Amino acid sequence: MTTIAASRLAGAVKSTTLHSRLGRTFLTGLLWFAVASPVTAVIYETDTLKVSGDFRVRGEYDWNSQNGSGAKRDDRGRLRIRARLGMNYMPTEYADFGLRLRTGSDDSQQSPHITVIDFDDNDTGDADINFDKWFLKGRYGAFSTWVGRNSLPIWKPNELFWDDDVTPAGVAVAYKSGMGESSSLGLNAGYYSLPAGMRELCGNLGQGQAVFTTNAGDVGLTFAAGGFKFMGDSDDSDCQNEENGGFYLQDNGLRDYTIWVGNVQGKFNLAGRPVKVGGDYMYNSEKYDAADQEDHVTVDNEDQTNGWDVYVTYGDTRSEGNWLVGYWYAHIEQFAVNNSMAQDDWVRWGSATQTRASNMKGHEFRGTYALMSNMNLVARLYLVDAVKGKEDGNRFRLDFNYKF
Repeated sequence: MTTIAASRLAGAVKSTTLHSRLGRTFLTGLLWFAVASPVTAVIYETDTLKVSGDFRVRGEYDWNSQNGSGAKRDDRGRLRIRARLGMNYMPTEYADFGLRLRTGSDDSQQSPHITVIDFDDNDTGDADINFDKWFLKGRYGAFSTWVGRNSLPIWKPNELFWDDDVTPAGVAVAYKSGMGESSSLGLNAGYYSLPAGMRELCGNLGQGQAVFTTNAGDVGLTFAAGGFKFMGDSDDSDCQNEENGGFYLQDNGLRDYTIWVGNVQGKFNLAGRPVKVGGDYMYNSEKYDAADQEDHVTVDNEDQTNGWDVYVTYGDTRSEGNWLVGYWYAHIEQFAVNNSMAQDDWVRWGSATQTRASNMKGHEFRGTYALMSNMNLVARLYLVDAVKGKEDGNRFRLDFNYKF
């Protein structure tokens, strides 16, 4: 991307409605740095301080989609961007402090993307700047812990259960120890308040997970099992549905979930390139009695509590010129996940700021090419139908990603 292209894109960003002058300055400056600076792994680094970030330009097209009533949605094409800037300070080998800024709407905990251009003249939505991480981390031997707001500390191969962009606030503890020469056991646990948008919190989550990994030469296996207890809060107005002044859709801030997740992944080499094959299973053991519920989502889906996916990838993008291709199939029933915390990639279902990516089944096809070790292109095609109902849709995305 040339500096001329950067100038045009920066102009488009400036024309977007940002909530503050600080936000506008941050986003435009970071954009210029990302596309016009020499390629570096980090912005600044010493023995105790590291400043780094990443930048994305995304082209996205949705077509041949209908809503739950069977009415056709208009096709939609958009140009979107994401920018993040992080700092990590480590005064000793036992502790560090981290911060990260991200773009995106104040009202979305799932997406850090800003729509710069909507080619069908739709509203481009909000473009705000928020801290999505602020934490103090400590470590000693096989133990580590953090307090603050950070990524959910679990092993997962994809975002179908939990979106990487959703960062809860709370406390986490982890333990990892070797078992023999080629195996390890990890334990992850924590208790958090859940984000409602980027500036509010709603309800709580308690989680625990065990992860076992073993390797023999080029062959590796990972097994993980965890439990996740989501606790809604009917007394918090932020937990209400969007139409009632809250943030979430489908009463997700009011409803409890007790979700058990199992993961298995195998790794080996084929013709000199790595292969990953795996699957995940999700089961919500919370019992929903339709007779005691007022919302139609629960009444219609009280028994829709299972989800699973399988996938295979071939290749990697760790070095310049490398490539990866992959395929995923997912079948996620309505309450198999809390869809306010799950991925927002597969479907356009929901509102401008909240995605409800459950009650879905379909395919993802992916191709990735490494332009450099810290720069790649990712193409993804999604073909999705509802598990129950008429909703469906097709989506294609092309991402340019740059880490610096």
